[in-house]
Amino acid sequence: MMNIPLKTPLLAVVTATLLATGCSAINLKSHSPATAAEAVSLAASESDQELAQTYLLRSADSFQQAGNHDAARRILTSAPLSAPLPELRNQHLLLAMASATALDDHSWADTLTQALPEDQFLNYGPGLAARAGELQANTFQLAGKPLSAANTLMRMVDNEVVADLQSAHNQIWQALRALSDESLTQESQRAIGYSSQGWLELAAIMRQPDAELDEQGRSIRNWQQNWASHPAAGQLPEELQLIAMLVQERPEKIALALPLSGDLASAGAAIRDGFLAAYYDDESARNFNIDISVLDTNAKPFADQYQDLAASYDLIVGPLQKSSVAELAQQDSLPTPVLALNYLPEELSAPLGMYQFGLAAEDEARQIALRLNQEQLHQALVLIPTGDWGDRFEHALRQAISAHDGNALNTIRFLPSENFRAVTADLLSITESRQRAIDVERTIGLNVEFEPRRRQDADAIVMVAPPTIARQFKPLFAFYFAGDLPVYSPSLVFQGTPDPSRDRDLNQVRFTDTPWVLAEHNAFRDQATAAFDHIGGQLGRLFAMGADAYKLSTRLPLLKNVQGASIEGQTGTLTMAADGSIHRAQLWAQFVNGAPKLLPALPHAESTEQVPE
Repeated sequence: MMNIPLKTPLLAVVTATLLATGCSAINLKSHSPATAAEAVSLAASESDQELAQTYLLRSADSFQQAGNHDAARRILTSAPLSAPLPELRNQHLLLAMASATALDDHSWADTLTQALPEDQFLNYGPGLAARAGELQANTFQLAGKPLSAANTLMRMVDNEVVADLQSAHNQIWQALRALSDESLTQESQRAIGYSSQGWLELAAIMRQPDAELDEQGRSIRNWQQNWASHPAAGQLPEELQLIAMLVQERPEKIALALPLSGDLASAGAAIRDGFLAAYYDDESARNFNIDISVLDTNAKPFADQYQDLAASYDLIVGPLQKSSVAELAQQDSLPTPVLALNYLPEELSAPLGMYQFGLAAEDEARQIALRLNQEQLHQALVLIPTGDWGDRFEHALRQAISAHDGNALNTIRFLPSENFRAVTADLLSITESRQRAIDVERTIGLNVEFEPRRRQDADAIVMVAPPTIARQFKPLFAFYFAGDLPVYSPSLVFQGTPDPSRDRDLNQVRFTDTPWVLAEHNAFRDQATAAFDHIGGQLGRLFAMGADAYKLSTRLPLLKNVQGASIEGQTGTLTMAADGSIHRAQLWAQFVNGAPKLLPALPHAESTEQVPE
């Protein structure tokens, strides 16, 4: 006899009663559970394993059809389905892949692909093979195994089970792009079969360093001739189609509009020099009649200048001032495209025809948050200077940390004139610790021995400060018992030129900066610094920004129209968001003996995949 509390929900009472009576009143062949827990519980009490597993798979499918993939996941990963019967394995795998990809569950995807054959989709009938193959490729990608994803898609094309050949080729190309150079080389040496060998050769020739558009276009055409019978020869991935097209459609008349007088004259000159240096370094430009005009934006309001320029140029690069970029946002569309060298405020939307590029604080804030997440550091203490720049950095950092399920435990804003010892004590809650001791003494009326303690819930510090201030903060962290916490900073912490004697106090600080500053081998930078004597420090970063602005001027349609397209630039890996804003992914370094030492890239999803023997 069961004792059931009076307040127990009716569903629980019914379920408990049925379980106690051996579920004799429930027909699992037709029953539809209200919750995943109910389904798992009923299946666990069923002695017929095939009936129980069939019931669970049908229930999971029902929850999926209703859009409840969380419930489906609970069922599909439950104990009764830990070892599906051989005749049910394919159905279980198909449902599991559907929910894993819908939920973006990397861990589950990794488990599902541990022993997943690349031709698994062929185990399904003609009506399901295409769907199974698509899910299989997506699951491999989610598990960080782009090579297996690409191979799956190649097999699907070879077996003619793809619903959309162009889409399949696009996906194969994006998967191959995600491979490291080392993995691509290894697989090229091992590959057998006409299709895979052709794809891998195509991926390899498009990896040629510093190849300009016309050279890439020529390489694509040569590959098509050499692999004329290859499936991709007649239907290239859209990104490569666009590259081939862009060779003939780059802008011929460009207006470079910058502040060449006034407060921003030195910044404008550095960007101008970088833009023109990249132009003269571009051998492919010699095949086109490109006319670049350099204009001073301090002459009059830029909205008025734009009207004068629009009729005469194919592309306008600039302006640099944020206020001038905001002026253009008042228009619904820009007949002549504009690559603005700054970003609009959040409350303004970019008009059609506007692209935005710059050295945005927000990009570095997002990269710090991503790095913290990659290193499993989810509780951060944050130091940021006061001011508009700091406001934007804090807003972007908080958003990005939250998006990665982290938490900014305490954020302290500081002025350069403040007492940094007091600021650090507040950041680490040393002040609160002292106050608690004082309160205890007052309560008991006795002096007590006291050693202050920092807060114990933090696992990292984000220090946003220029070198002169950062050199003071870093030792204070150790003084206040936080020397064990890793410290992360934006490029602001490094002046751009190594200064080991002064930067020893920054040892172990990790920071993000541009390839222009951190890349060990950079031919363009070496040539530029030999030719220009004024591009050190921040002006060097602006010079690099100018060089990337030129590179972007020939590739804006590529970034806009091809999902996942990117450009390796002097300021980072450049990608475009839906609103036309360019985002940068920079490199990482750590101060060692007072000098930056380049850190290896953290393992991307691709690096978890082993190239088959």
